[in-house]
Order: sequence, then C-alpha cells, then structure tokens
Amino acid sequence: MLTDTHTHLNAEQFDEDREQVIERALAAGVTRMVNVGFNRETIPSSIELAERYDFIYSTVGWHPVDAIDMQPGDLEWIESLCKHEKVVAIGEIGLDYHWDKSPKDVQDRVFREQIRLARKLGMPIVIHNRDAHHDILQVLREEKAAEVGGIMHCFSGSWETAKQCLDMNFYISFGGPVTFKNAKQPKEVLAQVPLDRLLIETDSPYLTPHPYRGKRNETSYVRLVAETAAEIRGMSLEELAKITTDNAIKLFGLK
Repeated sequence: MLTDTHTHLNAEQFDEDREQVIERALAAGVTRMVNVGFNRETIPSSIELAERYDFIYSTVGWHPVDAIDMQPGDLEWIESLCKHEKVVAIGEIGLDYHWDKSPKDVQDRVFREQIRLARKLGMPIVIHNRDAHHDILQVLREEKAAEVGGIMHCFSGSWETAKQCLDMNFYISFGGPVTFKNAKQPKEVLAQVPLDRLLIETDSPYLTPHPYRGKRNETSYVRLVAETAAEIRGMSLEELAKITTDNAIKLFGLK
C-alpha cells in the first residue's frame, strides 16, 4: 500500500508507454499517485490524468522556474481548478536559484501569491526548494504558511532546516536521492523526522533511485525509496508503506 506523493506521469518522457508505467506502479503495490501540474501546459494534462484513473490525484500550481511566464488571470485560473474534486493541493510552488530563467523577485511574488491563495482556500501546498533554503523559510513564515501546511518536496536540507519546516506544519518528503550511497545528510534527516510527518515520492521521470540512477525514473520505483526508508528507520517495508500512505491520506484528503 504505497503512495507516490509527487510524480509527473503526464511528462513527455512517458508518451510512448504511460499505461505500462502505471501498470508497473500498481504491480509494485502503489495504490495512490499524486501527479503534479506546474505550468500552463502541465496543469490541464495532470487533471485529465486524474480524471481518467481513480487512484491518481492532481496538484495545480506555478513552478518557480516558470514564474516569469505567469500572466494576469493565471492565478484566478488556478483558483478555479482547485474546486475540482481530484485537485488536492497547490503546487509545486517555491523558489529555484539553480536555473536562471525567472528573476528572484518574480519568483518571490508568484510564490507569495500562491501561498495566499492556499490560505484563502484552505489547501495544503507542495514546496519546490532548490538552493534557496533561507529565503523559502522566510517567505513561509511571513506568509503564515503554517495555517495550511503541506509538503517539503524531495527534501535536501539539513536537520535544522527540517525542524523549522516541521514547526510550520509541513511534512518532509524523500525521493530517489535518499537511496544514493553518498547521501549522508538525507539519510540522517530521514532517521529523525517524526513518523507522522514522513512521506515518500519519486518526482519521476527525474531523480531516479539506486540502482537505476541515470535512467528514466517511474512511479513503481517509489518502492525502492520505501525500502531505503524502512531500513533507515528499522522497520518493515509494510509498516513504512502504511505509515507514509496514512500520512498522505490525511494531508491530501485522499480516498
């Protein structure tokens, strides 16, 4: 009973074999998948995917890399889509200081607008954070994000950063990188996150776990993340799967 809390099954990398990828996920024990729509192109296709499969849900939001492309009316569009019964969160949103496409001030504005929308609607948020730990935490505090909470997607920060996120009502989610042999910090953080705040994901088709690193990731590989997490926490795969699935159900309100 595994749940992939962050995947991109609507990505073009799956155009040739999407149904087979989904079938492999089900065969691996993945019973729920949260697919992420993050810009003008991926939001509609993410919702379409969620409408097609009972066990797939969708998020809608504007990715920081694409913040420069957000137009007047897009925030209202996202708000209208949040009424859809299969839309469970706003995201992924946040800050990305690695890719130099959207200026930092534009990213900041778009991030804040979406947190305010989430608070207005009472919906959790999915946070994308790349090389922006300090600024992410500052914005979350200033915009009172703790009122809705959400997920720190594919967490890569320190335990000190994780503690501050936990204090603001966020779950900590781990993906493929935690399985890497040299992933000392993610493993140390995963070992300390309270079990009732722990989630797992793939971010497929990206961030493929060991031993498939360098190849296309897919949702079935969330089992590899779960196996690593279970080993770190000293519990069975079944226990880890149930805990993380129960957490996802609670956060997103899944069936």
